[in-house]
Amino acid sequence: MRFVDLIEKKADGFSLSKEEIEFMVNGFVDGSIPDYQMSAMMMAILQKDMNDQETADLTMAMMYSGETVDLSDLPGVKLDKHSTGGVGDTTTLVVAPLVAACGGTVAKMSGRGLGHTGGTLDKLESIPGTSVEIPLQRFKDIVRQCGVAVIGQSKDLDPADKKMYALRDVTATVRSIPLIASSIMSKKLASGADGIVLDVKTGTGAFMRTVEEARRLARTMVSIGTLTGRKVTALITDMNQPLGNAVGNALEVKEAVELLSGKISEADPLYEVCMLLGTHMLLMAGIANSSEQAQAMLKEKITDGSGLKRLQQMIALQGGDASYLCVEQMERLTSVRKVIDLPALQDGYVTSMMAEKIGTAAQILGAGRAVKSDVIDPAVGLVMKVRVGDQVRAGDPICTLYVNDDTHLEEAKKLLYEAVTISDTKQKGNPMIHEVITAENL
Repeated sequence: MRFVDLIEKKADGFSLSKEEIEFMVNGFVDGSIPDYQMSAMMMAILQKDMNDQETADLTMAMMYSGETVDLSDLPGVKLDKHSTGGVGDTTTLVVAPLVAACGGTVAKMSGRGLGHTGGTLDKLESIPGTSVEIPLQRFKDIVRQCGVAVIGQSKDLDPADKKMYALRDVTATVRSIPLIASSIMSKKLASGADGIVLDVKTGTGAFMRTVEEARRLARTMVSIGTLTGRKVTALITDMNQPLGNAVGNALEVKEAVELLSGKISEADPLYEVCMLLGTHMLLMAGIANSSEQAQAMLKEKITDGSGLKRLQQMIALQGGDASYLCVEQMERLTSVRKVIDLPALQDGYVTSMMAEKIGTAAQILGAGRAVKSDVIDPAVGLVMKVRVGDQVRAGDPICTLYVNDDTHLEEAKKLLYEAVTISDTKQKGNPMIHEVITAENL
């Protein structure tokens, strides 16, 4: 088999067989297929696409390119959730302990933030002492003890994805739906999950800017799940403004603790998305028989405090100081040199937000990374004080900045003023939930 022939075959619009895809992935990982040939193949995939079976075969070949995690000795349906990346998205710190408190088994491997999007591992590490680099056996022991653990991915997991992702970034093939879907799903499947609930973001703060793009990605990933024998549900949720009000690692941990403490309204977008993610996880595990029952169970775990206690238990087992995780102590995590309110410059209504610019403003204050080697300041970031549709007066704060380093403060302010549009006419925000895609309605 010659790889140049496979490039030509895909460039002519033909489907690749399972054996041809395995040859491609294995050859790229072992170095027998050079970067320039793989670049040509990925461009052919971008231009000519892949069908569902090809994408599933690519996912499985990538999954088996390195070590895989066996969670079969853990009880119940092993659940995972994944977000495609957004701003103010702290759902894992709410949903994972709530589902565990309801009897679920949540064994999650997460990533770090890059660019305008936050990473769950960075949020966890803002809690002093918390370790996310945990050996697999210890990871499983923690899940057995409290039903939930969140750690970083093993460096030996899915090496094909690491090599392909690095190449996609410099060959303008990042936006290929089959390559995005196989990248996400190969890591999730290699991590050992039986059931995965996907939060596919769409809007100004998401990689999928339109609902149609997000729908296609969501359907592709659910199809991969079906073809590989996994339970997968995808939610398409709005990211035209930050999901939560807090943007920054410790600030988002604080907001998660507030939600788990019953301090956040059920009408809040973060609450709404967390409830829906948790509902589908409980349904997937067979813990609840209906959406109504699942929602009632999740709400009860907020009301009785057991969701928060489960998060505190997980943090303690991962070496962290769980005493920080109560509303009265949270100010210790978010203590900074200065706190600055950014005032509105005119009267009117908030008509739109550019979530990406808000995320970038937090990043340049020190809350995120421009490149992987950047060091994060866990305490800094911002808290939005308005949402689309709100009325404001000139001088009212549109957000509060938490600052330790003034170097990029003026640049951050400029981005935030560009991000928040105020006009004379009131407009409604987008619905938070655009669509739910399951194997049944695929």
